[in-house]
Amino acid sequence: MARTLKSDRTLFVVTVLLVAVSVVMVYSASAVQAQARFQNGEHFLLKQIAWACLGLGALLTVMHIDYHEYRRPALIWSLIGVVLVALVAVFLFRPTNGTQRWIAVGPASLQPSELAKLAAILFAAALLERRMHRVNDVPYAVAPIAAVTVILASLILKEPDFGTAIVLVLVVTTILFAAGLSYRYLFGLFLMMLPTGIALVLFWQYRLQRWLTFLNPWLYRQSTGFQEVQALIAVGSGGWFGKGLMAGVQKLFYIPEPHTDFIFAVIGEELGLVGTTLVVVCFVVICWRGLRASVLAPDRFGALLALGLTTMVTLQALVNVSVVIGLLPTKGIPLPLVSNGGSSLLINLVGMGILLNISQQGSRAPMRPAPES
Repeated sequence: MARTLKSDRTLFVVTVLLVAVSVVMVYSASAVQAQARFQNGEHFLLKQIAWACLGLGALLTVMHIDYHEYRRPALIWSLIGVVLVALVAVFLFRPTNGTQRWIAVGPASLQPSELAKLAAILFAAALLERRMHRVNDVPYAVAPIAAVTVILASLILKEPDFGTAIVLVLVVTTILFAAGLSYRYLFGLFLMMLPTGIALVLFWQYRLQRWLTFLNPWLYRQSTGFQEVQALIAVGSGGWFGKGLMAGVQKLFYIPEPHTDFIFAVIGEELGLVGTTLVVVCFVVICWRGLRASVLAPDRFGALLALGLTTMVTLQALVNVSVVIGLLPTKGIPLPLVSNGGSSLLINLVGMGILLNISQQGSRAPMRPAPES
C-alpha cells in the first residue's frame, strides 16, 4: 500500500500565521502615511492582501507539485535567463529612492532580485546533486555555481542592493558547505571576498556613512541615524506588552516607510516584547522544520534545496531583526513573510510551498541515487 504523504502542519501553520501578522501590521504601520500620501488609509493594506492571497494560492499549488520537477535543466536555465533579463531591465525604469530595483507593471512593481535568490538555490542544489561526489574539484563542481552567483550578485549590487547581494552569496555558500566543500576553499573564498567587501564600503560614501552611523547612531540622530534611533525608541518604548495595536507613535512620520524594512520596530512598540518574541519564535520554528525537512529529504537534491530555502528565509529574518535592534548596519532587507512588499512575499511563500513538498516526501529511507551528470 502506497505511503500517504502528509504536509508539515507545523510549518504550514507558522507560515500562514506570519502572513496574517503581515496583513494586520502593514495596515497598522501604514494607515496614517497612506492617508496622507494617497488619501486612502487602506492603500497598502489592499495591496498586501492581494499579494498575500496570490502568494498563499501559489503556496497551496506548489506544495502539491513534486519538487523533483525543479531539477530539470531546461526549467532552471530558463529561470536564470528570465532573472538575468529582468535584472538588466530594472535599469530601464525610473529610480525609486535613488535605486533601480523594481520593474513597474501597471499599479504593481516586481523586484527581480527576489526571484534571483530562488533561481540560484535551484541551480546550486541541482548541480551539486550530480557533482557533489567531486565537490572539491573546483572547476568541475564549484566554478559553474560561482559564475552564476557572481553574475547575479553583481547585477544586484549595481541597482544598488548590497544587502540582497550578500544574502544571495551567503545562501549559496551555505549550500556548498553542506555539500562537503573543504574548509580551505571556504576560507579562501572569504579571503577573496573580504577586500572586495571593504572596497565596496570605503569607496561608496553612503555605505561608509552607514557603518559610521551603525557604530554610533545617536551621534547622527538628526541625519543618517534618524531611522535607526527612532526604531530603537519604538522597540524600547513597547515594554512587555506594547502600547496596543494601532497605538504606536513612531510610525507617525518618525520612522520612514515603517511598513517595509522596519515593521519589526512597529511590532515592538505596539505588541511589546511578547509580540516580537512570538514573531522571532515563528522564524525559529521555520528554521527547525526546514532543517528537519533537509535531514529527512529522500535525496540530495531535496536536502540541499530545503537547506537553501530555509537559509533564505531565516537569514533574511535574522538580518532584518538585527538591523532594527542595532546589531547590524541599516540594510534594505525586508522581514520575510511580514514586511510590505509583493515580490518578497510571493517568492518566500513559493519557497515555503517547495519546502512543504519536500517535507511531505521526507523519510529516513535510503536516498535515491543522483542522476548521471
